[in-house]
Amino acid sequence: MTILPIAFLSLLVPTQESLEATPPQTEDDPQTVIVEPTERDNTLQRPQAQFPIIVDAEKLASRNYRTLPQALREVPQVLVQETAHGQGSPYLRGFTGFNNILLVDDIRLNNSVFRSGPNQYWSTVDTLSLDRLEVNLGPSSALYGSGAMGGVVRTYTRSPYGKQGVPTGRIAYEFSDAGRFHIMRAETSFVGEDTSVMLGVTGKDFGDVHGGKDVGHQPGTGYNEIDADLKIEHWLDDNSLLVFGHMRVDQNNVPRTHKTVDSIDWEGLSVGSDLLRNLDQNRELTYFQLKRDGLDGWIDASTTSLSWQKQSEERHRIRSSMAQEFQGFDVGTLQVFHHMFRNTDSGQWTYGLDFSKDWVDSFLDKGAAQTAADDIQGPVADDSDYQTFSVFVQDRFAISENTNLIAGANYSHAQVNADSVRDPVLDTQTSFKDTYNATALSLQFESMMDRDSGMELYGGISQGFRMPNLSDLTRFDSARTDEFEIPALDLDPEYVTGVDLGLRDAKGRVRYDLSVFYTDIRDGIKRSPTGNVNGDGDAEITKSNVGDGYVWGWVSMLDLDLTPSWVLHLDASYQKGEQDTFPTSAPVVESEPIDRMMPFTAHIGLKWQAPESSDWAELMVTHAADADNLSTRDASDTSRIPAGGTPGFSVLDFRVGKAFNKNTNLMLGVENIFDEDYRIHGSGVNRPGRGLVFGLEMSF
Repeated sequence: MTILPIAFLSLLVPTQESLEATPPQTEDDPQTVIVEPTERDNTLQRPQAQFPIIVDAEKLASRNYRTLPQALREVPQVLVQETAHGQGSPYLRGFTGFNNILLVDDIRLNNSVFRSGPNQYWSTVDTLSLDRLEVNLGPSSALYGSGAMGGVVRTYTRSPYGKQGVPTGRIAYEFSDAGRFHIMRAETSFVGEDTSVMLGVTGKDFGDVHGGKDVGHQPGTGYNEIDADLKIEHWLDDNSLLVFGHMRVDQNNVPRTHKTVDSIDWEGLSVGSDLLRNLDQNRELTYFQLKRDGLDGWIDASTTSLSWQKQSEERHRIRSSMAQEFQGFDVGTLQVFHHMFRNTDSGQWTYGLDFSKDWVDSFLDKGAAQTAADDIQGPVADDSDYQTFSVFVQDRFAISENTNLIAGANYSHAQVNADSVRDPVLDTQTSFKDTYNATALSLQFESMMDRDSGMELYGGISQGFRMPNLSDLTRFDSARTDEFEIPALDLDPEYVTGVDLGLRDAKGRVRYDLSVFYTDIRDGIKRSPTGNVNGDGDAEITKSNVGDGYVWGWVSMLDLDLTPSWVLHLDASYQKGEQDTFPTSAPVVESEPIDRMMPFTAHIGLKWQAPESSDWAELMVTHAADADNLSTRDASDTSRIPAGGTPGFSVLDFRVGKAFNKNTNLMLGVENIFDEDYRIHGSGVNRPGRGLVFGLEMSF
């Protein structure tokens, strides 16, 4: 397996501002994010990976992103699969689900019940509450611990804003004709001398999506959501900021349409048999964070965080026989971390400790058909807990005038205690305990080849790992179409090692970023058939550490200033991977294409920016090739993937933005101008057809 000499892009937005792929820099720490929650200056340090892709507030406002996963749809090397309208799961460099990490204000959204494959949990973050996203692609466990195999997405919520002593606020409204949604957010903010407050509420009404010219109305795809958030920031002194945050999301009756009789017959897809398959989710996060800067001694800056997160999920299923089933879980997660930064003669040091513990209750209710075995657990083990501890250190230091190295290491430990697990053979209750340990190293470099032009060579080698969680070990639940997963109690951590090499230039009239990556997979945890069929006719599957394999890919990007007002953006990306798996019920391992591998994808954009105002206009073409390099499991998932693979597509969008004054901004556009019928590979619902999109933001 050799690295192919092809190029990768790590930047996203087709504007000159988007080329600032690293956060704002300070003299002491070129990779420090500057936090200015109020008018008081505060340069608190955060652990930072190399060259994150930033989706900022302006981008979030101009695109009418319906969900958080949708906000990643134009990031190269990211495929945003949507099992349903409210169940999006990004694939980062070929990995999805619990093989990626999502952080909200540096707090993990991930917990021990996250499912493998595409799941719905990232959709519980309200994009209108966010200030920005930072996307770090590639293995990152040396900094972020277990789960950082495909990448890490860091989201940061909005902070109090406005002139000190003067109440202010914002109203935002988003509408999509073909997407059939209305989103309204109202927020108010007050900045005091020492204490500032911001409160926001978002309501979302998602109707049934209208597809392209042939599919049209897609029944059973709509749902409702309500979100709320509160942030209070209090300055203890000029160098110490105490932050209290609380956020809540409630999603009601989110349908998994492709499993039901409402699924569409497009390109020969099979129709589901369930009469109903709905999911309710609610999540609450409450935290305190103390951010300190300008310290003396062993620490220059630090962030200490204490948080409690509660996630609840309930699935309501009505089979074709009219049999009903309710199942779900409640998870409470305590997280504590202490991250520190110090600038010394030997480099810029970032180090810290992270601890989390989940308490899990799980249930299954089949009504009159309930048996004693059904009382043992729901989708994961009942009466269980899962705790992790990790310690990390990273040093960024110069080895010459033009070259820096970034070296990092992480040690992580996990412990699982599952008191109520259903034995799939005996249908009796058993229990399970185990511990896991894993380490990761990383060595990255950045070398300025030409300071005048900004040309820089970068890359390195980094490791990722994921320790088995409760979902891996104890899941007793339906999986893909016509599959049912049973517990697998003999699993080890899975590992990846990634190599990157890139060349970028972010200065001048012509800007580019080119690179290639290769990720080696070892002991990957993969679903494997048992050879049995359960009473509902579903193939029984479990998990094992069989999945050795690889993913490689490239991206190329060019941003060209045609004039001071016109910018042309081009990007293209490609990836390919194979992994050992059990393609049939026979106990024979074969190397096959990795599930849901992203096809060749490109964006071409032309943007005009008014020279003396915030007015703009943009034309964007998104192209994806046929996704026809299928695994056996992809080929058999006929309710989501047509025979022979997901057809390619080319979609044209046009948007304009107008600032009427400093307090009112309007966005108006037409998406999918040629009314293309298409879906992202592996999705269970088609994307919207031709339709008007509208966004209005007013501040007061």
